[in-house]
Amino acid sequence: MTTAILGGVFDPPHLGHVALAEGARDQLGAERLLVLVAERPGHKGVIADAETRRHLAEIALGRFGEVRLDDHPFTVDFLREAELDRPYFVLGGDEWESFASWREPDEVRRLARIAVGARPGFEPPEGDVEVLRIEQRPVSSSEIRARVAAGEPIDDLVPPEVARAIERLGVYRDSLPSSGRG
Repeated sequence: MTTAILGGVFDPPHLGHVALAEGARDQLGAERLLVLVAERPGHKGVIADAETRRHLAEIALGRFGEVRLDDHPFTVDFLREAELDRPYFVLGGDEWESFASWREPDEVRRLARIAVGARPGFEPPEGDVEVLRIEQRPVSSSEIRARVAAGEPIDDLVPPEVARAIERLGVYRDSLPSSGRG
């Protein structure tokens, strides 16, 4: 069985994440998609608590597969413990650009095949990386948080159910806009 893993902070999940999940299903032939929500990410801070982020990821991505919290701060730690048979680890183009700075990137590549979603303007990597041709607009979680904090609509950036849940939960209203991609 082909397993694809889509990991992230999902603070909050957005249409780019949905496009990656669809690409994994349709282009990799993944029979199983495992969405891992980083409980305590080792590489960046978060605004929403882990359970809220898991809940939002379930709303956005649950139809594609299993969504669960991952208590490993780094991807390599999860892959070592999971002992999956060469799963695909699915990344957005922005994450791929920083992949070399991840903890033990060569070990991640030994334990999992890498699939990267091609965003507009994305330069495909050379070598053994699978490129997912996905249609999406550039969007970041930090942009979504900034819009929510400013009282602006986010319907063009997240699935409608996620927008409603963010409104209902009142999350990100008081978050300060952050720089960088989320």
